[in-house]
Amino acid sequence: MKVSERFLKYVSYPTMSDENSATIPSTEKQKVLGVALVNELISLGISDARMDEYGYVYGKLPSNSEKKLPAIGLIAHMDTSPAAADSPIAASVVGYKGEPVLLNGEKGIYLTREEYPSLDNYVGKHLIVTDGTTLLGADDKAGIAEIMTAIEKIIESGAEHGDICIGFTPDEEIGRGADKFDISAFGADYAYTIDGGALGELEYENFNAASARVTVNGVSIHPGSAKNKMMNAITIAMEYNSMLPPMDVPEMTEGYEGFHHLCDIAGDIEKTVMTYIVRDHSREVFERRKAYMLKAAEEINAKYGSDLVSVEMRDSYYNMREIIEEHKYTVERAEKAMRACGVEPRIIPIRGGTDGARLSFEGLPCPNICTGGENFHSRFEYICVEAMEKITDIIVTLVTDVK
Repeated sequence: MKVSERFLKYVSYPTMSDENSATIPSTEKQKVLGVALVNELISLGISDARMDEYGYVYGKLPSNSEKKLPAIGLIAHMDTSPAAADSPIAASVVGYKGEPVLLNGEKGIYLTREEYPSLDNYVGKHLIVTDGTTLLGADDKAGIAEIMTAIEKIIESGAEHGDICIGFTPDEEIGRGADKFDISAFGADYAYTIDGGALGELEYENFNAASARVTVNGVSIHPGSAKNKMMNAITIAMEYNSMLPPMDVPEMTEGYEGFHHLCDIAGDIEKTVMTYIVRDHSREVFERRKAYMLKAAEEINAKYGSDLVSVEMRDSYYNMREIIEEHKYTVERAEKAMRACGVEPRIIPIRGGTDGARLSFEGLPCPNICTGGENFHSRFEYICVEAMEKITDIIVTLVTDVK
């Protein structure tokens, strides 16, 4: 099966994760895709394919070599981001000629190079797009499709390889993808996440990341008699947000620049809750950003003489660079595989994170390899078919080049 055909099949499964859920996985619909992936792995000949109680899918293609070769892991995640709707996904393949792509005639939604200049890299290629009302799910069903197709190609070719360990995880988008990952049972010496980025991107450093929930408890009273009595939680929440550095937001930063990102705000006069993510490549600056948020709450509480604002904060993952630097052979192997397939690697920092960040700190070095997509977490997400095919070849080379 072609990688694009697999991908189109996988995106038909809605798999959005839910940060407000206490279950593992956070949504049962992720397990529906998990069952389908287990069945497909078994049909390919992966006899030990299985899904555990937490929704993690595992399998192994055993070594066919008499040489002592490393066991290499391939990992992708099944869930999609809560940032945009995940159903019903109406995906289609279009030949891109440089003109605006009509995504939705009824709603007048176009994908244009004026808004997304990255399209200039894909003139003459085939793009998979949405109808402009949902995300596509290339993050990270493209990674799953590329791994599956690579495994199929390796089995059909009989190419020499060591153990190839396969893992598909839930809840990566909400920072929990590694929470229940069984590294010992997985069995890899090192691994690669296949998760996001344009063709050629290779990453081994990422943001340090935390999530924050800021709760403002106010006091409601009839506005006609509110003077010196009302504590409006909504306006106090706005005041709190205004105390954070105004330029340190995603829409104003790039490269190694970090940010505070207000993801959601909901409430009324009595109670308003804001959720944030905090990101920075520097661990020192990351800690300062978190401390700044706590200090802002203290200052507002001191101003009003009451504990109106509380901040709950949880670290999600850390910059894996300090771990991968000790295992640079993992990066060098990926660079070699890319060049062997005619792709020049571009090592860049991830302005986000992967399961590999957590797994690297837990003893499984795990750089990240691109999937070929653009505009992730967006209704204007798209992926290039030719890039997916090339990345599939890179994965095959990565795990079968035993020289």
